[in-house]
Amino acid sequence: MGSFSETQARKADHLRVCLEESVQFRQVANGLERYRLRHCCLPELNYAEVDVATDFLGKSLAAPLLISSMTGGTEQAKLINFRLAEIAQYYGLAMGVGSQRVSVENPEVMDTFAIRTVAPDALLFANLGVVQLNYGYGLDECRRVIDAIAADALILHLNPLQEAVQTGGDKNFAGLLDKIATLCDQLPVPVIAKEVGNGISAEMAQKLTVAGVAAIDVAGAGGTSWALVESERAQDARQQRLGQTFADWGIPTAECVTTIRQAAPTLPLIASGGLRNGLDGAKAIALGADLVGLAFPFLQAANESIDALHTLVDVLLAELKTAMFCSGCARLAELRSPHVLQPIIS
Repeated sequence: MGSFSETQARKADHLRVCLEESVQFRQVANGLERYRLRHCCLPELNYAEVDVATDFLGKSLAAPLLISSMTGGTEQAKLINFRLAEIAQYYGLAMGVGSQRVSVENPEVMDTFAIRTVAPDALLFANLGVVQLNYGYGLDECRRVIDAIAADALILHLNPLQEAVQTGGDKNFAGLLDKIATLCDQLPVPVIAKEVGNGISAEMAQKLTVAGVAAIDVAGAGGTSWALVESERAQDARQQRLGQTFADWGIPTAECVTTIRQAAPTLPLIASGGLRNGLDGAKAIALGADLVGLAFPFLQAANESIDALHTLVDVLLAELKTAMFCSGCARLAELRSPHVLQPIIS
């Protein structure tokens, strides 16, 4: 693959830091711990009939699981992406790739994202950082990354805190809403707006929807802290301290989901940010999410082996089904029935 570009080096760094360093939120949880599903001692259900199938953006899924956007651009990233894609295909899950900016800058690494070959039927999301629209990117680059993986939708990720902490980060976020609206109008696939772990408020979700965004991935606080990731990578003491100061910045995932769902009852909504098991997923769906996204658990398993990924998905699905079975819910929609989810009064 030749010598690393600056962007490739950053991607390799991100993988290393996420896998080896302690970069999870420290004091802020995802908020799902404040809820419980009410136990039903006689569910009047056959566990075998618990159905977790759903559809999202017009495509059928065997389960409401999204393998969240993580990586690309290096040989290790390629291995991880292809393992994840194989799992998405096998289990009928959705998958987003990491930011494809690296492949726009270095077309020779486009193959690290070319996962459609192993996931011909999966719901796949391409991915670019929205701030790049202020740094020379436009319709052509968006089309290129969509075409590269024959994507069903394009994620535009919103990461102002990460860019502010990142050494040499791109910090001009002015005037982007209009540019998003233009893209939504002209692109051949739906656009998903996604944070990277600091959350999306109901007010911002409404603005993004008005601009034409088809779905929101809240990517709330409570999981991996990209402020801490960039602090670990920082070249100077100033940026290191910035990342430490803002390590716990953001809106918890549960709060994002509840407030957005209240404001926009029919908006396709993905809950991610600190979800670690199928019970978290069941709670997030009960709060109003349509899909639940996990990144860190998938990254750890994918880095290990394809067998580790099978083990992970198998237990995630068992946890989700058990949560539904023991709360008397045969289908995902029933999780939203009154009294199924209860706030824990402290």
